[in-house]
Amino acid sequence: MIHAGSLVLLLVVATGVSLAARRLRIPYTVGLVVAGLVLGATRAIEAPPLTRELLFALILPGLLFDAALNLHIEEFKRDAVTLVSLAVPGVIAAIIVIVFVLGPTIALFGVDPHAIPARGALLVFAALMSATDPVAVVALFRALDAPRRLQVIIEGESLLNDGTAIIFFTLALGAIAGAETASATIVTDFFYIVGAGVIVGAVIGVAVDQGIRRLHDPTLEVMLTTIAAYGSFVAAEGVGASGVIATVTAGMLCGSSEARSGRSVPARMAVATFWEYLAFALNSLVFLLIGLVVRVPTLVEQWRFILAAYVIVTLSRAVVTTALSAMLPPRLRIPPQWTAILAWGGLRGALSMVLALSLPESFPNRDILISMTFGVVILSILAQGVTVGPALRWLGLTTPTRRRADYGETQSMLLSAYSALDELGRTGGRVFADETMRSALALEYQERIKHAEQELGAVAKHVGGSNGGSPGVAPAATRRLLYDTERQRILDAFHAGAMSEDARNRLLAELDTMWWDIQAER
Repeated sequence: MIHAGSLVLLLVVATGVSLAARRLRIPYTVGLVVAGLVLGATRAIEAPPLTRELLFALILPGLLFDAALNLHIEEFKRDAVTLVSLAVPGVIAAIIVIVFVLGPTIALFGVDPHAIPARGALLVFAALMSATDPVAVVALFRALDAPRRLQVIIEGESLLNDGTAIIFFTLALGAIAGAETASATIVTDFFYIVGAGVIVGAVIGVAVDQGIRRLHDPTLEVMLTTIAAYGSFVAAEGVGASGVIATVTAGMLCGSSEARSGRSVPARMAVATFWEYLAFALNSLVFLLIGLVVRVPTLVEQWRFILAAYVIVTLSRAVVTTALSAMLPPRLRIPPQWTAILAWGGLRGALSMVLALSLPESFPNRDILISMTFGVVILSILAQGVTVGPALRWLGLTTPTRRRADYGETQSMLLSAYSALDELGRTGGRVFADETMRSALALEYQERIKHAEQELGAVAKHVGGSNGGSPGVAPAATRRLLYDTERQRILDAFHAGAMSEDARNRLLAELDTMWWDIQAER
């Protein structure tokens, strides 16, 4: 387990790295890995082991539940065929490509053919490499206003193929250990592991949701979501099912629009704040540990294996995602620019490393497989994590920073003009004796409002374009404007002594409830 002092130091480092990453405008997970590599090389912090027990008992359930909590069932249903295609047949196809192509590619790098892992070992490596980790890029997607559907596809696929990667890894080890295992048994095992995981997650998710509906205590509601996250994982693993699938199922049920509407506003805010912090802390911990456990000299010695593996793993994902996109029905087809980002944004992370470390000591070529896994993970985080932002901009899938700033400034200007005009209407008769002067000022503000509304509409169209041209952006901007205006009016009335504190709290709660409902519908 992690020593308390080491944990505090890791959190301090994570905070500093996060602040530096914001200034440098790089994904903070990339900064965490670099910091971990430096700390690991200097031995400045005692590196706790990144074990299967640590990942499965503490880190993975929390990260999966947080991601699933923010992935609404409605969004998942819309792209369910795409996500399942990428997570099951897509993963199988990528594994096949890696198994048959990686060996000859390693030989091209001048490696002795006798040192190349056997096909069975390459099958295990391909299975553990199939888990993608979108954490390093999803936060960047949100900051750059990338299309929401693209975010959902990348995050949803990762949630599913984390589960399928563990399943295929386990089945691959079992197939190698018992070569006589029938293919029908493997298929049966796969459907049991997935199906039982869904059932366990659904039962616990529904039970927790019903419990939350009967409570009005934000602290207890946060506790119940924690039970849903870790309880579903433990329960599923206990019956031989997929803990990952169970946690994802429970998370999506607890995060559905219906479940959110059953919670009070304070509970929604408490749950959102808790899981936002926990996800940040767990991500910080896992990416620092990735850097800390890697030994750069060992990776340098195996650079031929690592480079060959990285090239084939990356190309296999590009080929599979492109082929699957072309095979989908026209209404579900992924745009070519999105396919490129989907392929390049498929980073590998801690799960692949932990699965590699869990290989038995007697497994053939274990040390080489671990080095290949660690090397591919580090290369994908550093190379792809840093360049995915520029790739999004180059493909025109983001809202330019200046345009987002213009949108905010114009919205603020419109709000202030409305406030000034409203104030003029309420007090103008007492302040201005000259009606002509008051009318002239009112006309001036009306012109400013008209001009600002035209600018806001024009900018909103461009902002909407970054979301794939989705309709409803202008109404959303209008709703936000009305929400801000009404909230400010309530606060102004309270500060002016025209409203009691109880009335202020009640009106703000009603207003926040309306706003949360609108956000959930979107």
